[in-house]
Amino acid sequence: MTIPNPVFSTRISRYGSEALREAALLIRAGEPVAVPTETVYGLAADATDSNAVAAIYAAKGRPSFNPLIVHVADQEMAGRLAEFSPVADRLAERFWPGALTLVLPARADSGLSPLVMAGLPTVALRLPAHPAMRALIRESGRPLAAPSANRSGSISPTRAEHVMASLNGKIRMILDEGPTSEGLESTIVAPETDCIRLLRPGPVTAAMLEEAGMLPVVTGADNTKIEAPGQLESHYAPSKPVRLNALKAEKNEYLIGFGLMPCHVNLSPDADLREAAAHLFAALHMGDASAAERIAVAPIPNEGIGVAINDRLRRAAA
Repeated sequence: MTIPNPVFSTRISRYGSEALREAALLIRAGEPVAVPTETVYGLAADATDSNAVAAIYAAKGRPSFNPLIVHVADQEMAGRLAEFSPVADRLAERFWPGALTLVLPARADSGLSPLVMAGLPTVALRLPAHPAMRALIRESGRPLAAPSANRSGSISPTRAEHVMASLNGKIRMILDEGPTSEGLESTIVAPETDCIRLLRPGPVTAAMLEEAGMLPVVTGADNTKIEAPGQLESHYAPSKPVRLNALKAEKNEYLIGFGLMPCHVNLSPDADLREAAAHLFAALHMGDASAAERIAVAPIPNEGIGVAINDRLRRAAA
């Protein structure tokens, strides 16, 4: 017997003190709320409440073996949830608050729902920079599990309207604080004694990690298991086929450009990779909503944050 997902009346509320109080009440009642971070919009719920975490998985249609990132308000809260090594401390000191997620051994007394960790002995932690997410954590008094606020595997949301298009009827509330600044999900790393394992590229690049962590960055994860979000082969995907490294649009294609070129929408006419990252998911949403049958994307240099852009594009095209 299957239990049908409840259908809610979903509304977008502009971020402010009243909307924040209402969102915190929903969190404490065990319901998920969509909220902006500097990376993408997240679907947040109480990370200590298994029913609340299960509601995230249900709303997204997310497989239960895919762990969730837990967002904290400060370093003190993080220390109550996980064991920090000297390497982890260096990375947190340099990049928190910000777009870096640390995969660390979970404390036995963390109080976190086992569903957050998907059966793993580790927990993925992030101290976000966005004031709305930080305020919601403090107002609710809970660490918040928050994957991207969209159907599992589909294009990540960088605006409240993207969340509404994907999760309308699945959640009650979307806090709207405009488009996100980074536009790509956080970098995820597992700090080790002799290296930093890069599990998902993001705004914090490998070069930045090596400099701050004073250790080599090793790319790649254990392919026999999912250690962190964003490792599924097909992910961030629109409903239409995606062709990469396109220099021009073919028939019935919506072309996403980079640098000076004819296209339907341009990630950055100035070929700025940070600007391209901020616009990537919004452009994919536009291509998916267009009348074209397919989406094509121009070549993106595989350097700096371009590594993260190409990671998302490869999974979108898989």
